[in-house]
Amino acid sequence: MSTSSRRRRSPLELSSSRSSSSSSSSYASWASTTSPSTSTSTPPSLSRTTTVSTSHVFLFLLAFRLLNALSLRTFFQPDEFFQSLEPAWQTAFGETHGANGDTICGLPSILCYLLQFILSPTLPRALFVSPPHSAILSAIGDLYTWKLARYVYGRRSHEAWAALALTVLSPWQWFCSTRTLSNCLETTITIVALNLWPWEWSSESTPTVQPRRNTRSTTRDTGLDNTGDGAVVVRLRKCLTLAALACILRPTNILIWMGLAGVAWFRSAWRERTILCREVLLCGVSVLTGSVVLDRLYYGLWTFPPLKFLYFNIAQSLAVYYGRNDWHYYATQGYPLLLTTALPFTLVGLYRTLSQSQSTINTRNVSVQTQLAAICLLMPLVLSLISHKEVRFIYPLLPSLHVLTAPPLVDFFLPAVSRSNGAYMPRRLSLVFLLLVNITVAIYTSVYHASGTLNVLSYLRDQQQAHTTVDKSAYSPGSSQRITAGFLMPCHSTPWRSHLVDPNIHAWALSCEPPVDLTEPQKAVYVDEADQFYNDPSQFLRENMVGGLRHLPRKPSYLASSKSLEASPQAYQQATPHEWPDYLIFFAQLEPTLHSFLRSSSYGECWRTWNTAWHDDSRRRGDIIVWCLDPTEQAAWRSATRKRTLEHRDHQFDRIVETLRKNAPVTSLEEVLMDPSDMDLAKIFQEEN
Repeated sequence: MSTSSRRRRSPLELSSSRSSSSSSSSYASWASTTSPSTSTSTPPSLSRTTTVSTSHVFLFLLAFRLLNALSLRTFFQPDEFFQSLEPAWQTAFGETHGANGDTICGLPSILCYLLQFILSPTLPRALFVSPPHSAILSAIGDLYTWKLARYVYGRRSHEAWAALALTVLSPWQWFCSTRTLSNCLETTITIVALNLWPWEWSSESTPTVQPRRNTRSTTRDTGLDNTGDGAVVVRLRKCLTLAALACILRPTNILIWMGLAGVAWFRSAWRERTILCREVLLCGVSVLTGSVVLDRLYYGLWTFPPLKFLYFNIAQSLAVYYGRNDWHYYATQGYPLLLTTALPFTLVGLYRTLSQSQSTINTRNVSVQTQLAAICLLMPLVLSLISHKEVRFIYPLLPSLHVLTAPPLVDFFLPAVSRSNGAYMPRRLSLVFLLLVNITVAIYTSVYHASGTLNVLSYLRDQQQAHTTVDKSAYSPGSSQRITAGFLMPCHSTPWRSHLVDPNIHAWALSCEPPVDLTEPQKAVYVDEADQFYNDPSQFLRENMVGGLRHLPRKPSYLASSKSLEASPQAYQQATPHEWPDYLIFFAQLEPTLHSFLRSSSYGECWRTWNTAWHDDSRRRGDIIVWCLDPTEQAAWRSATRKRTLEHRDHQFDRIVETLRKNAPVTSLEEVLMDPSDMDLAKIFQEEN
């Protein structure tokens, strides 16, 4: 595990619709000119499934992922907000709070922001509109995972359906695939591009010449006389364009395409090598030029985010600032988190694929499997050389892993589900158990684990509305009461303006800006604001809060007679020292500490919500608690808490009495009372008898 963490990691540890639609049409044209073979070294099951329309499969996946997106209630990574929704908010409204260090350093390309802005919420109503866009992207990824498996194993093979079942039932896919992370977009683009890759170039047994058709148009577009070769080049061009886009979004994606291009180079003819080099240059330069121009328009200066990515993470080693992991992280934690219950079958699939004989490797389908297995090992191996590791960095490999996992899964479970022989009962029970584990993990991580970090922002929005004293139709910054909030949490523990929404909510949070452009001695002693607070909370509150611990406000700002806040939300966030807010938000781990410092203040608990049952970061353990200055809210919360406690006790007591009544008749009080001191239960018993 990470020895130091500033960004939350998952318990399992947006894309342009234009790109996805063009990829879908390109695959259709490819499928019309390429008939997949079904010969593999590990033969697909002899029996075949019935043909199902691709459109029907996609509609099912779309409905499934829409349900997935709408049911997501938890927090995963800060980047799903601070590198997507927060820049989108800034683009729409011109100001934002707490942008992360990557945004400040100009690391992400504007292509990422542009795609996220198109598909992400920038208005309160769009908090509900955004999930369908994420669901579309995820459904496209699922569809093309199935299509790649059909290409490898056969259109009607059980293995293709097994790959689809794996991606649909994957807890990681349910937890992560519909989030606004650049890694989710990268994964979808990668699997679509893999479907367009000319696998036949790296297979000695499959010719690249296809039936002649539309010679004139192909010659005009590609300069080739052979129509089959022209179709392959068109496919390759679309593939490399998507690959270049994925590399702009996440430069580490180049590891996948370097591996595939290397195999194609060594196993193809000289003419195909020439075409490959030409198209790499053509597509790469085109995408790169577009990205540079857009970045210039967005940042206002000439910048190259992929180069800054390498400079930030490698030259300055600032990635270590966000956590350091063991060298074997991807093998011992990354793959288990991605694959969960499918991990044993994946290991078998990788072993089978990589242990094929040289004669079978030359067949097209086995060659595809071998190359997929190679990139699934190459990418984690190279990324293991970097100290900072996260499971989402290898997320683009998951669809390929599902394709490789399908044959062992079919070999093990198909006889159990297709035959009524009692000898297969243990396998059937194993299948049911694995399904239940997947469903349980998916529900817990997407609905319950770390849900409080989103719920607390909904609470603040509700409080702002409750304190608004004017008609909301007359919307302007000065027409409503303003509330203030302060987050004494590790940095980036919650989303920010994209979820606070209302500009009348003024808030600040502890920051953790990276030590950019500092010397090595300066980096060695650098401590960010969040660490300063947790290292010595008492000293931090004395030195970094207005009035320290001696002069705290007695009334919330919206009840005070003084003039309301004049500063903008952004100025309030950046002001130092921080103002004592109307609402103080923190994790339960910090409650005893704040009680000792603020026991004589007017702060009191006015709300709390469940967040996690456990967490790898001790600072983020327990409920999320809100203290406020308003005595009316404190009294209302105490009353509601007392009422819930009494109702819970009454319910428990009723269950005890009901259980006693259902038992065998008793003749004496001693048989009922295991604890003679329980006088209330004794009175009930005497009344009943």
